[in-house]
Amino acid sequence: MRIGDAAAAAGLTPRALRYYEQQGLVTARRMPSGHREYDAEDVRRLRAVRELREAGLTVGDVRAFAHLLESLPPEGVPDLFVQDAGSGRCAAAEAVARRRLAELDGHIARLSRLRSRLAARLGEPGDPGNGAASAEGRAVRG
Repeated sequence: MRIGDAAAAAGLTPRALRYYEQQGLVTARRMPSGHREYDAEDVRRLRAVRELREAGLTVGDVRAFAHLLESLPPEGVPDLFVQDAGSGRCAAAEAVARRRLAELDGHIARLSRLRSRLAARLGEPGDPGNGAASAEGRAVRG
């Protein structure tokens, strides 16, 4: 299938598909005309990349264990992180995911501190749950 069809089947845009190809996450075959050609296996791989990105991993994170994407069963991504007794297959993926999770926790903590400081300067409570409602209320009143 051509790039537009493959992108649609994977839930991506052609631009995203080209980007993932540039990053080495998928390799297109070329037709004699020079057009890219993808098959069902490529679409499965691209869906897995999309799922991993939606879960919070970066392209670099996925690239770190891209070789494992070929061995994913049809069920896809959740199986990538399941610990298999006696298999190091998932260790790399789990390590990358745990590192990303720790980084996200750090970002959330830093943003929560920044939000609390700004809320205090505005005389509002530091609770992040109240911030959106307070801002909406000011926008309606102001």
